[in-house]
Parts: sequence; structure tokens; C-alpha cells
Amino acid sequence: MTVAFPYRFVVSCCALFAVAAPALAPHPAAAQVRTDPGVPSPAASQKPLLYQSGTQVRMHPGVPEVPEVSALSWLVADADTGDVLAAYDAHRPLPPASTLKTLFALTVLPALPGGTRHTVTERELAGIGPGSSLVGIREGFTYQVSDLWKGVFLHSGNDAVHVLAALNGGWQTTARQMQAKARALGALDTHVVSPDGYDAPGQVSSAYDLAVFGRAGLRNEDFARYCATAESSFPGDGASYEIANTNRLLTGRDGVAAYPGLIGVKNGYTSGAGHTLVAAARRDGRTLVVTVMNPQRGGGFAVYAETRSLLDWGFAAAGLIAPVGSLVPPRPPVSRTSHITVQGVKPGSDDWLGTGTMILGAVGAGAGAVALALRLKGRRSARDSSPDTR
Repeated sequence: MTVAFPYRFVVSCCALFAVAAPALAPHPAAAQVRTDPGVPSPAASQKPLLYQSGTQVRMHPGVPEVPEVSALSWLVADADTGDVLAAYDAHRPLPPASTLKTLFALTVLPALPGGTRHTVTERELAGIGPGSSLVGIREGFTYQVSDLWKGVFLHSGNDAVHVLAALNGGWQTTARQMQAKARALGALDTHVVSPDGYDAPGQVSSAYDLAVFGRAGLRNEDFARYCATAESSFPGDGASYEIANTNRLLTGRDGVAAYPGLIGVKNGYTSGAGHTLVAAARRDGRTLVVTVMNPQRGGGFAVYAETRSLLDWGFAAAGLIAPVGSLVPPRPPVSRTSHITVQGVKPGSDDWLGTGTMILGAVGAGAGAVALALRLKGRRSARDSSPDTR
């Protein structure tokens, strides 16, 4: 709000303020603040459990022990409420691999209608990292956007991500949008460099952030449908071919038993990140989301075994233990401050400081004048009411 202050108005306000100030000022006793010695001050309070190292869980009698897993970081949460049931180094920054595609989808899905058709150019397929997983997109071939999303979710195709990012305004634009989306969701550990999750210097996320992305994705109808699709056909040159979801807990392939009630979300692997997985499952009306990052024992399929054990524990413990945190970001405080500026004077300038000093001086002078007038009036009243001694 911008308010112009004519000189007479300033003086009048100063005088009015000076008259009202004594009445508005609290009594000295009322202005004191009492501190209950039993309540710790904010400075003495601990940092939130999820920011502490090690396993965080509030165990309760009758609840099974948290399974021992080798992942560098993991988290179990209720996807409906956002309550975190247990976690280990939840905010540890680690390379996310293709689980970062969850954030990519959250960011780009709303911008690109699935029915849109697009002919792929050579430029759109440039710059794909060596060893990337590919769904088989070909230059000069026309695809529906929905087909490209199948390539992302089922086959983790970096070629599909590159084409979709180009349609979204480009690689760097998409990375910036993903970063903004992460912040908006309260995922503050994530730093996006390569939207497909390919290893890049400085690119990290966390078990906490990936669980946030997975939970948010399940609330998007398109995201939830794609991540729960086990098999589909993909257009090829002259004929379609079958593709299967690389999340083996969903498909039950390669000797990994499918997990009952699994509804997605996304797995990943790079040499720098190791194996990573965001998984969600539903049982008896409850949905859990689990993140596992880089198991240190058990080989390439250990990420599925450790996720399975954490899901089993979560369903057994849910409703019986208190949460150790939340995937729901706290609401920012509502500002009640009104900004008042002097017309024609730039805030922060010497003129602004001078004007502020002048106004404060006027307030002080007005207050002093009114106080003196009241004091003189009080003396006259006291003299008029006292006995005449002449």
C-alpha cells in the first residue's frame, strides 16, 4: 500500500499519536513476560527427528521391530496422511537415478496432453548419456505423448524423457521447473541437473523427497495410471512391440515375487546411485509409500527385498505407533505486515532514511508538546483545587 504524507497530515498524526500513546501503553506489570521453567526455549529444542542420523521410530509394545536393511537411506510413510512411520537418514543427499523421473512427471505431465502427436527430431535425441535405458524412440517417427509417457514409466526410457523435455521448452527449462516444483512440495534436499536422473555432478535427492514425489504422484490420475501399468505395447517401425515395467515388485519378473497390492511407483539404477526404488502398496484401505536408496548388500535385487520387508513392517505397525515426522510441508505463516511508503521516496535510499528520521522526530516533538501541555494542565487543576493561602 502506498500512502502520500502531506506535511500537515504528518504533524496532525504525530500529535494524535502522542495523545493516544499513554492510553495504549501497557501497564509495566502487564508488559512482563513469564517463562515457564518447565518448557524449553526454542534454542534448546532438538532438531526434528527426520533430520537426525540413524533409525528414527517410536516403537510401541506389540509392534514388530523395524527390519534390518542395508540401504544408505530409507523411509516408510502413510501415503494418505503423510505420516512418516519410520526412517533411516531420511534427509541424506544421495544420487536418485531414475526415481527422479517421478519429479519429472509431476512437473511435465500437466503441461502436455496425452493425445498430442509429435514427430521426433534428431536434435531431441541428442545428448542422451552413455548406457542410458532406452525405450527405442526413433528420429522421424510420430508418437503420441501418452506413448512417450509409457516409455518413461515402464521402460525408464531416457530417450522419451529427452523428447518430452523438448516439448516442454527444453532441457534446462525443464530442470528449472522441476527444481521449483520440488520446493513447492517442500522437498528441499533435491537438486536437479539432469531431468532423466542420469548421474550428474551435484544432482541429489533424498529418501524423504522421493517419498514426497511418490505420494504427490499417486494423487495425479495420469501419474497413478502410468506407474501402475505392468505391461503395454509401444509403437515401432511398422509394428508395435511389448514393453514391461522394470519395477519387478509390480511385474514379478526375473525371480522377484510381485508384492500383493503394489501400485507403483518407480525404480532406478546408475553406477553412481546404485539401486533406488520408490514403491507404494495398498492393503485394507491403507496406502503406504516406501523409499529405499542404494542397498549395500544382497546384489542387484536387494532393493526389492528390502522394500518388501519395509512394506510388511509398515502395514503391521501402521495405526499402532506415533509418527516421527510428516511428508506434508508446514504451512507458511500469514504475514500481517502492511508496508507504508512515502510517495516519491525510494525505500532504502538516503531520502527515505531522512524522511523516516524527520517523521520520528515529529512524533517525538509532538509527544513532548502534548505531555508538557497535560502536565501544565494538571498543575493548574491541582492549584485550583487547593486551599487559598494568601
